[in-house]
Amino acid sequence: MLILPAIDILSGNCVRLFQGDYNKETVYSDTPSLMGRQWEQAGAEYIHLVDLDGAREGKPINLSVIKEICNTVSVPCELGGGIRTTKDAELVFNAGVSRIILGTAACDNKSLVVELIQKYGPEKIVIGIDAKNGKVAVKGWLEDSGIDALELAGKLADQGVKRFIYTDIARDGALIGPNFKATIDFCDAVPGCNVIASGGVGTVEHVKELKTMSEKKTNLEGVIIGKALYDGRIKLENLTNI
Repeated sequence: MLILPAIDILSGNCVRLFQGDYNKETVYSDTPSLMGRQWEQAGAEYIHLVDLDGAREGKPINLSVIKEICNTVSVPCELGGGIRTTKDAELVFNAGVSRIILGTAACDNKSLVVELIQKYGPEKIVIGIDAKNGKVAVKGWLEDSGIDALELAGKLADQGVKRFIYTDIARDGALIGPNFKATIDFCDAVPGCNVIASGGVGTVEHVKELKTMSEKKTNLEGVIIGKALYDGRIKLENLTNI
């Protein structure tokens, strides 16, 4: 199972939010590129980046920081947050990102998803489905779209999407464990697509349970871990043999 450490960027700093609340911010580093190097040295094969300012403002904001991270590490990075136009996608790819994550844009502008898949290929485009009570949240998790998460995922899979990140917002940053049932349901909704779980991982046992799930749900590809790594509850180097 692929383990993706998260680097969330707000005002140029590496931070973590609790359940996506911008008012509940913990700053872990003022040099996100050094965090990227730390995770790579600990064994990360892929790094998950989020431009939190971009998600809120509707356009990439921290491009210089993102470029610095991509130049510092040799492993690929994916980025979400504020990518809502073809120009945004181009800017982010030019910064060195290997694949982009569409969230709000996938909900509001499905034609953009198709356009970007046609331009860059399905391996370069990831859809982030961030759900609260089964409904998709958008614009930095600040708004409820009212759209059913599984229904949206199924429609996007039909349009050529091959990879999703599924986040249960209620679990994000809470360290109480992922929503395992919802993750299974999501995998079932997009059987031909790879799924990366996100939100709630707080212990090695949580990762082990996801690994066991991935052996049954073969499209469960990986997991994103944030706060548990930064708080030292999980050591990335200890997950390599799980």
